[in-house]
Amino acid sequence: MNWYSREKRDLPWRASLNPYAVWLSEIILQQTRVVQGIPYYEKFIKTYPTVDALAAASEQDVLKLWEGLGYYSRARNLHKAAQQVAQEYDGVFPNSYLGLLKLKGVGPYTAAAIASICFQEKVPVVDGNVFRLISRLFGIQEDIGKGSTRKIFEKTIAPIMPSSSPGDFNQAMMEFGALVCTPRPHCPTCDLQFDCLSFKEKTQHLLPVKAKKIKIQDRTLNYWILTCQNKICLNKRIKGDIWEGLWDFYSTSMALFNAAPLDGKHKVQASYGPMNHKLTHQNITAWFTQIEISNETHLNEIAKKLNLTVFNVDELVTLPKPKLIVNYLAQVKF
Repeated sequence: MNWYSREKRDLPWRASLNPYAVWLSEIILQQTRVVQGIPYYEKFIKTYPTVDALAAASEQDVLKLWEGLGYYSRARNLHKAAQQVAQEYDGVFPNSYLGLLKLKGVGPYTAAAIASICFQEKVPVVDGNVFRLISRLFGIQEDIGKGSTRKIFEKTIAPIMPSSSPGDFNQAMMEFGALVCTPRPHCPTCDLQFDCLSFKEKTQHLLPVKAKKIKIQDRTLNYWILTCQNKICLNKRIKGDIWEGLWDFYSTSMALFNAAPLDGKHKVQASYGPMNHKLTHQNITAWFTQIEISNETHLNEIAKKLNLTVFNVDELVTLPKPKLIVNYLAQVKF
């Protein structure tokens, strides 16, 4: 706590105990580095200064604002939770850990953070930084990849957690893990080194234990960009897809396009690739081919056959798109 009072970073969401601001920051920072999350937080707060404003927005507008941040289910859940608060709670966030867990996309970590910071409820947060700090401090060798391990950490933290300022304590743990007890820890300058079991036993590099490794899949996408003058066909990703609700182009796993839907005159206008894009579970290699269709009537017929939507090219900028497509559009001009 003394360290935190001296060393804590000046982050925009720490200026308020408003549960909306804290909730928004916690959702944005899931799977996201602080430096990357700050501009997104500031855009959201400026565009939607209240939970009611966010609830009233369209999902497409929310996804557009989230564009480039990844893990788009967070954005969809963010919007649904805002609608929950607006409609079921009259715009007022639940003020307890158990109440907050009822919100869409809010799990034990996020609920604990909001409950402790905004409502001073004594409930410990356990995120990646806390797993790392507490496992080393107490020499806990349980696999943090298992769901049951969180309870062990919560029980370890509870006795040392103050009742008077649980929110500051939780933030201090997270901040200490982010700045000092990092994957490559700064042990020589650590305030806790003489209380740390793994420092005494020289096991810092072994903790925390995470046995399960993510299997990475290599995937090739061939995008076919069907255009006619200033018109372009786009594909809306379906429910359950990692890019659900976002727009990209017609794609196949094959390097050749099935020309059957084209029928009439067309020509390959331009090709681009490969473009590499990394997701948590996938390494994507993408190739892009623009095909100019002879007339707009034929373009509309093809779009109907392939379940695509026709837009004006200048509408591209207004639609929420995966980062892969944003990166491609930054390289080409229509």
